[in-house]
Amino acid sequence: MPDIKQQDISRQLSRETGLMAGRLAQFLHQQFAGSEKALEEALAFLDYSFAAVAEGRSLDDWQSNSLSQRIAPDHPLYLLLTFFSLSPDEVDLLLLAGMAEEHEGFADIFRVLHPQGLPHPTIGLAAQFLCHEKEGHQALRKQLNTGSAVRSGILYLAGEEPFFNRHLLLAEMLWPVLHGLDVWPSGLDPEKGPLYCHGLEGWLAEDQVRKALTMLDAAVAGTILLSSDDEETAFQRGSVLVAEAGILSCRIRLQSEMPVGLDRLIAVHAAARKAVPVLRLSFDQEKPGQPAAPQFDLFPGPVTLCSRDGYGTNVGKRPLITIRCSRPGPDALRRMWQEILPALADEAGVLAARFPVEPWQAGQVAADLEFARSYTEGQVGIKEVSSSIRSRAAIDLESSGVRLIRPEVTWKHLVLSEAKTAQLREGLNRLDQQGKVLDEWRFLEGRRGARGVRMLFAGPSGTGKTLSAEVLASALAVDLLLVDLSRVVSKWIGETEKNLARVFEAAEYSRAVLLFDEADALFGKRTEVSDAHDRYANLETAYLLSRLERFEGLAILSTNLRQNIDAAFIRRLEFIVDFEEPSYEQRLALWKCHLPDKAPLAEDVRLEELASRFHIVGGLIRNAAVAAAFLAASEGSTITQEHFIRAVRREYEKSGKPFRELAVRR
Repeated sequence: MPDIKQQDISRQLSRETGLMAGRLAQFLHQQFAGSEKALEEALAFLDYSFAAVAEGRSLDDWQSNSLSQRIAPDHPLYLLLTFFSLSPDEVDLLLLAGMAEEHEGFADIFRVLHPQGLPHPTIGLAAQFLCHEKEGHQALRKQLNTGSAVRSGILYLAGEEPFFNRHLLLAEMLWPVLHGLDVWPSGLDPEKGPLYCHGLEGWLAEDQVRKALTMLDAAVAGTILLSSDDEETAFQRGSVLVAEAGILSCRIRLQSEMPVGLDRLIAVHAAARKAVPVLRLSFDQEKPGQPAAPQFDLFPGPVTLCSRDGYGTNVGKRPLITIRCSRPGPDALRRMWQEILPALADEAGVLAARFPVEPWQAGQVAADLEFARSYTEGQVGIKEVSSSIRSRAAIDLESSGVRLIRPEVTWKHLVLSEAKTAQLREGLNRLDQQGKVLDEWRFLEGRRGARGVRMLFAGPSGTGKTLSAEVLASALAVDLLLVDLSRVVSKWIGETEKNLARVFEAAEYSRAVLLFDEADALFGKRTEVSDAHDRYANLETAYLLSRLERFEGLAILSTNLRQNIDAAFIRRLEFIVDFEEPSYEQRLALWKCHLPDKAPLAEDVRLEELASRFHIVGGLIRNAAVAAAFLAASEGSTITQEHFIRAVRREYEKSGKPFRELAVRR
């Protein structure tokens, strides 16, 4: 709202209403003096209303000055008058329509004068009251059909009666706003939260953004269209943009289906506040056709529309500036985390590498941590940052074909050779150190796919591929998103690409590790083009390659058959880790790993013998250890060697392999 005090705003509007009451009383005295008792009471109320604000001056004395001379330049009524170029007659109509909202006494008067007994002034009353010229009725008809007050939505006509029996109404909730109250129509409650511009200095200095700031400063009747990977980021950037220009904004989230005239209602309320509308455009991705963006063709000021990429291009005939919300660079991200979370300033580089979020998301994290620290006196660290981001990543994972795994395993649960473990740790180091290598030292400058880490885990089932992915996610203090390929790959042409987009969106929002299990189903060798299905399959492969390059987190491809993976994918991978069947030493370590300290082992249990006799992978060892425990529990005994052998036998049977006791060998 303007800077003048709310009570001054209200007092000035009440004075104008009182003056209008005096004019109406004067008119009725001339037309109907002494007719009926009810009318006499109405006249007395109007006379009283005028006297209450007249300060002893006559009506003619007050009217010797125009309304623009009587009220403050920052008054909402003055803003509407100048912004929409309202004529004096239109201002009179506005005040006449608003009188019913001012006092029940005015509403009762209009009820007496209305043919239908409604508490609103009719057009006929306005014609008799305000039209003094011979052609006044025709001029009023034109004004109420084509004038700025009606076309802008400030004033509208209600009722199905003949024209002069219809009545005048104001835009919804406009009268309280003219009184200085910051209220909005139902469903249009603006966003009130804080804005975070940390780390956006580079973006604000871009050419298109500077042009938009010039448009805002000049109050040009144009549209600024911001787009991003998601609507919320564009919405937050649009709000920051208007704030950077030093202008009040109305930050409103619109639904996909907008009622007719909603843009006019928003425009009227924004103009009364001297604010710029910043609108978040939502749309249903499942629908092939999307509604056009709000036009605001009659709004004589700037409007900021914020949408997902590929939407909102039909924005009418207004001058247009389009802005792509480029992601903050590593330096900006480090600065952002340092400023928003000063308690973790020393970890800003790691936070920037692991959590390249938007400033508004980092602000939410800071608020979460501050709340937790205030009430629990808990520690603040990278783990808590990850927990906050994970909790706020409101992604519909199931519909995206993704299963969320909250990893609870650590490096101690992983039994691999030192070389394999070193590769995994090297992958994490690359993710954490990419700021130094890529940004400070300028390696791979300008190359696509430079950021992020892509790994291939290849090897037989049960050798620890998924477990290793869980360990990496645990080390990063993030979730693991396991892609359910049966739900991602669609038999319908073109659907797979859409499903994959949801998968990557889920991973980027939650900052999780992304695991494509059985990756050859999607990342396999591309086919020769023989029909439309092959062409689409290859297009989806190309999309997948491009999307992997743009993914800045840790993406893991898992396959049982490395030779089935397309060479084009292999070239784009930073690490290839081959998982082999475990050696004797590793099998022994796996048996020990899967037997908890409290397990009641019999004296005849010899893990060395189990590791020597049965050449099975870690997944089967885990299953056998658990199955042996249940066999012992059902018999009410400790876990014996025989229980382990029976459990292993069943694992062989499940896999369709013949079970035989091999000679001891190492």
